[in-house]
Parts: sequence; C-alpha cells; structure tokens
Amino acid sequence: MRFGIITLSDRCARGEREDLSGNALAAFLDVENCAVVKRLLLPDDESALRRTLIEWADSDELDVILTTGSTGFAPRDIAPEATKAAADKDAPGLAELMRAESYKKTKHAALSRAVAVIRRRTLIVNLPGSPKGAEENLGFIFPLLPHAVQLLRDDPNSEQSHKSI
Repeated sequence: MRFGIITLSDRCARGEREDLSGNALAAFLDVENCAVVKRLLLPDDESALRRTLIEWADSDELDVILTTGSTGFAPRDIAPEATKAAADKDAPGLAELMRAESYKKTKHAALSRAVAVIRRRTLIVNLPGSPKGAEENLGFIFPLLPHAVQLLRDDPNSEQSHKSI
C-alpha cells in the first residue's frame, strides 16, 4: 500500500515544534512494510488541506492519505471540514471504529471529529494530533486497509479477503 501523510499544525509549520505525529505514523508504516510516498507539513488551513487532498488523491500515486492533527473542537481545527470538502464518498465505519476503540482508553475520544472518506480510488483518514493517538488509531483500522484498498482498486481478488478478517 502506498501512503501519504499530512501533518496539520500551526506550530510545526512555523518550526516551533517537531512533527512527532507524522514521524510516528511513518515509523508504524515502515514496520508494516508500507511505502510512504509523500509527506507534508501544513498549518491549520482548510483551503490548503482541501487542495492538497484533491491533488494527491487525483494523482493516483497513493492508496491511503493520513492526516494527523486538527480534528478537535478548537477554532482552528479544520481537518474534518477540508476532508469532507474533498470527498466523493464517506467511509464512516473507520472513524466510528477509531472513536469506539479510543474511548476504551480515554473518554476524550468522544470529542474527536475525525472523518474517513473516499476520493476517487484513494482512502483519506483523519487521525489525532498526538503521536500516541495517531499511532493507536492507525493500529485500530490498519487490518482493514488492505481490503479497503483492494475494493477501491476494483481488485478481482478482493473477495478472498473476506475469509481472512
């Protein structure tokens, strides 16, 4: 699977803080032998994120785009809005699963506004901004991603995956 990672953080974009969440996701994917084809650091800017998601998904270079950060209640948290604006279809089960599993660890998970969507043949998933939260949430959905990608790519072998889940 080919991944893109977008970290949303005003402070990281200004160079005031290291991108620990993007690094944690890249390390997770490396262990899983997945290619991180693109990485980007953006401020919390809705139009910039929307444009980037559209450009990356439409390039057909990626199977999954992960965003980290900007999913909460703060006034500058814009990832869900930008992601929905770039979407062709919703994929709500992934965000529901992440919230349900996260809620077992922290009640604050109920405050997540993260979404998962599809644009063309690319899955886009919002993850929390903390390194631990981003990695845990990716771990919750990761077993489902190979089959999701098969379905998006109209892989004739996708039915075989039903037996392994």
